[in-house]
Amino acid sequence: MLVALIPMFDENMAVRAYSIFSQKDNFLLNPMLLGSGRNDGAARIEGLEVIQSMGIETLSDDKEVFVPITNISVFVDIESECDAPHERIVLLIDNTIPPVEMYVNRLQELKNKGYKLAIRKLNVSEFEAYRPILRLMDYVLLNNRRIAIEKAKIYFGKLYPGAKLCAGNIDSQETFEKLKATGGYELYEGSFYRVPITKGQTDVAPLKVNYIKLLNTVNNNNFELTEAADIISRDTALTISLLKMVNRMAVNSEITSIRHAAAMLGQRELKKWINTAVVNVLYADKPNEITRLSLLRAKFAENLAPIFELALKKDELFLMGLFSVLDVILEKPMEEALDIVHVVGEIRDALIYRKGKLAPVLEFVEQYETANWQEVSRLMILQNLGMDEVTEAYLSSLKWYRELMRTGKGD
Repeated sequence: MLVALIPMFDENMAVRAYSIFSQKDNFLLNPMLLGSGRNDGAARIEGLEVIQSMGIETLSDDKEVFVPITNISVFVDIESECDAPHERIVLLIDNTIPPVEMYVNRLQELKNKGYKLAIRKLNVSEFEAYRPILRLMDYVLLNNRRIAIEKAKIYFGKLYPGAKLCAGNIDSQETFEKLKATGGYELYEGSFYRVPITKGQTDVAPLKVNYIKLLNTVNNNNFELTEAADIISRDTALTISLLKMVNRMAVNSEITSIRHAAAMLGQRELKKWINTAVVNVLYADKPNEITRLSLLRAKFAENLAPIFELALKKDELFLMGLFSVLDVILEKPMEEALDIVHVVGEIRDALIYRKGKLAPVLEFVEQYETANWQEVSRLMILQNLGMDEVTEAYLSSLKWYRELMRTGKGD
């Protein structure tokens, strides 16, 4: 089973919820599943299985999680499948669940148990027929590219004022700003938050220059630990973070200086920690999801290294993922952004030219994070990747990110 988390934002670009998208099989590898085998295991709710196995807190601190259910799995004993708080789970249906009494009653039963309900993929011609179901919805997801979303907003606002509207499939910042200006939407979903920068500002913000200097130092071959330590010592937040991490590693050791702490970590671990910690600071004025995206890409790419037979390149893959949104962070085209932080070689080739040994991993990570399962399935066949090992690599990156946010550790 493949699984990915898709963020949903409010008008301030803060993440308010996640949707779990999954695919249980590689349909390109097993085309028979598109026919008679499609409903095998259809009573399972993969999203709930993920929540139950990982814990909802690993996926999201306090946000709702949208979980798709089908016309078959809607009748599963959801409470026995997942013991996460009902109010945190939003059961997401679509137009494969017909507006007939049997389904309406079941949805009402789930709502009475405290679960929230959402619907997507409704065609305009279906709005009237779905009135019995729409009355139960907490959220209605409107596809910005398939329907006249502003007209739909007026319709739902009048007939179903209790339902929160979500504008989906937003592919540009301009569209997001336009929809936000008109108001009336609770959530926004789409690729708009990570659109590459093609034209940048003239200067980098002064505060960021100090952190870029630190990145440049540690990403040079055979950098001096003392030089990096001296730069760290000029920033209180980085100093505190470094000392906390070293103290956890060496409980009985007395840290006498920043240079001492850096020496205890060693060159390789200090470099990895700095790249992660500094990126967090650099991204502080950007949406939180950009930071999360960068770190998840880094760890996911690193986890994929042995699967792509690139185990010796895992450090480069980590940095590639970490810097894959550097253009958004520095508000400059990627080539200029990488020049600023002195990134060269295979990482540069992958991020700018999409070529070299690392490029296939980057392409795979980007397709996976958007739950483009058809393309992911194709790439898995080309690269001879196993579904279980890919899923484990992704879920492990989620666990790592959760631990990183809790403790500041990068391992």
